[in-house]
Order: sequence, then C-alpha cells, then structure tokens
Amino acid sequence: MLIDLPIRKIIHVDMDAFYASVEQLDNPELKGKPIAVGGGGKRGVISAASYEARKFGVKSAMAGRLAIKLCPELIFVKTNFDRYIEISKKIRKIFYDYTDLVEPLSLDEAYLDVTENKKGNPSASLIAEEIRTRILDEVGLTASAGISINKFIAKVASDYNKPNGQKTVNPEEVLAFLEQLDIRKFYGVGKVTAEKMYQKGIFTGMDLKQKSLEYLDENFGKSGASYYYIVRGIHNSEVKPHRTRKSLAAERTFSENLSSEVFMLEKLERIAEEISRRLLKSKIAGKTVTLKIKYSDFTLQTRSKTLPYYISDKDVILETAKDLLYQEKLNNSVRLLGISMSNLNTEKKKKPEIKKSISMQLRFEF
Repeated sequence: MLIDLPIRKIIHVDMDAFYASVEQLDNPELKGKPIAVGGGGKRGVISAASYEARKFGVKSAMAGRLAIKLCPELIFVKTNFDRYIEISKKIRKIFYDYTDLVEPLSLDEAYLDVTENKKGNPSASLIAEEIRTRILDEVGLTASAGISINKFIAKVASDYNKPNGQKTVNPEEVLAFLEQLDIRKFYGVGKVTAEKMYQKGIFTGMDLKQKSLEYLDENFGKSGASYYYIVRGIHNSEVKPHRTRKSLAAERTFSENLSSEVFMLEKLERIAEEISRRLLKSKIAGKTVTLKIKYSDFTLQTRSKTLPYYISDKDVILETAKDLLYQEKLNNSVRLLGISMSNLNTEKKKKPEIKKSISMQLRFEF
C-alpha cells in the first residue's frame, strides 16, 4: 500500500566544541589556544577539546598523556558541569521561543521540529540561521545546524559545515544526499558493522541501496530493516520533547590499578551510592544491574544480572554488583569500575511496527 509520508521540518542544533568553548568564553586568555577539558593527571581522559587542539589530533575520550604527546602546548582545564548546565539552559530557552517540540540529546545538542512554529516562519533554514545568531549574540558561543525532513538527515547535515555553519538538505535532495553518504554515517553502523559492510562491498548509501530487505535482514539481523528504510529517506522517529531515560550509569577511573577485590568493593560502594542517589532523585528504579570492568590492558568486560523486581536502594544495588564481581575471576588488575541500571520502570512496551511501502511528497517550501 502506498501512503504519503508526512514531511517534517527538523533542525538539529549542535554546539561547537561546547565544553571547551564555554571555558574559552569564561577565560578570554584561553581563546585561540589548544585546550582540553578534563584529561589532567596521568590517568585522566579528555571530555572535550577545542578546535585548536583538534588540529593536532586531540579528541574526546583520548587519554591525557597521549594528547600531550600530540600537542605539547595543550592546556588542561578542569570540567565544570554546573556551568555547562547553566549555559545549556540559556540555549534551550532560545529554542523554546520557536517551538515546544525540542528533544535535547545532551547539554550541547537538540532536535527541533519547526514544521509548525511559534514565529509562523515557513523556512526551517531561516529559523536555524536566526537561532544560531541569537545563541552567538545572547550566549557568546557558536553553533552549527543541520536542516532536513527527518532527524537522521538533520543530524548528519549539522556536521557538514562545522564550526559555525549550517547545511540544509531539501526534500528533493534527500535521496541523492543519502546515496553519496559514507556508510559509517548511518545509524547503528559502528566500527564492527562498518568492517562487515566493507567486506560485502557496501561503502556508501548507494551500495547499501542495492541490497534487498531480505539480504539486509539475513546479514544484519534486526538492524537490517532500519538500514533499508533510512537509505530511502524513511525515518519516522518524531521529535520527542520528553525523552524516556533507558539507563543510568556511573563509573570511576582509578589513579592506580586495583588488584585487590577488597579495595574494589570500597569503590563499588561509592558508585552504588551515586547510582541510588540519582535513581531516587529521578523517582525511577531498574531491574538490570550491569558491572563494567576495564582492565589495566584496556580490555573491557561487562557482567549483568536482571532481578525479578525494580530496585533503587543502594544496598541492593551494591550486593548485586558484588555478586557480579565475584561471578568469575578477574583477568588482570583493574583501572575502571562502573555500575549501570537499565530495564527501568520508565520504559513502555513498543507496539509492533507495521512496515509499509512509502512514497514521499518532495515539493514544499523548506
């Protein structure tokens, strides 16, 4: 059955090097210099890097000691999440002047559905430009934006003209845009999946589009169908103003590797206390406890246990984490421990999706 897919006007706003830019905003002496937020000390990991630092190959999630080798002039700055949250709230306030359909992804990025907006402006591109100008004038930071008919394309587009730029993929340009897109830009395609696709001759959206739904289902499981539809411009996920939290986690990296489980239990107790505090504050609970272990050789291991009831109490979380720690012998000394709660009581059962053949209406003012 052929139906018209409702065309939306979606903006993805992504702040430019947000944490680092806030630090440069608050300390003018750091402007124009390579800085890294976090990552100080011999075991530190970088949370964000300024564009000046990125030119040397410094990036988030990189060990500080490696970053300083790449960029000897690198300046390390401590994280200040209270300040980042404060700035983020100012930016979101600007978003709400245009639409109530705002879906924050993190402190520094969000989706906006401006199909029908408070300004009565039919041009999503002009709205994005106005929002970026206001963020610069009122907050003092630059932002980039992507504009298109769905969330997936808008998010990809926002990365095209960074920093301080925007890109619009008009409805009539969508299919050609997706066909030339690197396969690594598609939802759910990480390093492992990308390698698998390369082995099967899939490097771009055009290559992906040549594969049948049956082929993708057979080779990529439940993700196969999503690849099939996305490359055809079909991505029906709406902008959700209130995103449902699916998990909650906390972890700690230690200044010295731990080899004694006695010391690990002490660390786990603090992590469990943090998890419990956040669960109670959010008035949620979960059934699945996952223990994350990163060894001194950087190999990662996770162990999970699902309980028959929801929990948020620190002692229960800790006891479950202990069981997981003792589940099997540790492979090496440990540099990081983490606990996450999932299977939360915020999740709703999804209705089965009815797949339909869809045609798109590609002519309207954008």
